[in-house]
Amino acid sequence: MSELHFTYYESPIGLLKIGGTDQYIGELSFVDESDQMEHGEPGITEVMHQCTEELIEYFHGTRKNFTIPVHQDGTDFQRRVWNELLGIPFGRTISYMDLAKKLGDPKVIRAAASTNGKNKIAIIVPCHRVIGSDRSLTGYSGGMWRKKWLLQQEFKVAHGVQTLF
Repeated sequence: MSELHFTYYESPIGLLKIGGTDQYIGELSFVDESDQMEHGEPGITEVMHQCTEELIEYFHGTRKNFTIPVHQDGTDFQRRVWNELLGIPFGRTISYMDLAKKLGDPKVIRAAASTNGKNKIAIIVPCHRVIGSDRSLTGYSGGMWRKKWLLQQEFKVAHGVQTLF
């Protein structure tokens, strides 16, 4: 197994922890409290450097798709959900029901929503693009204000729309 490394990137919406190996990114999470920061020697791999560069481009509005490899451990169902999230186009949203239907069964809506919330790779695996069936903003582990910011930024870049919510 590859050694895990981490670094931090100060984004426009807060400090992001980037974790990964020489081959992939396995974590991109918001750090709100200093006690959430890892202590010890951080390391940065080429893939993590690429991740930081792609995040900078994303926040500047010049990148719509990420090309870095990602990996999350999970059940077959969880991996299917996360893979569906990767297919949501930049500047678009889907509902939790849409997500369940894409998985082939509207009855898995709660399981799909729960798995969406367990996503460890924020922004790149765009769980923020999933909203309520009534078009309301619902749940985001990074905070609702960040979800709103990310969606508004993407809509502005993609469509020239200033306000979505």
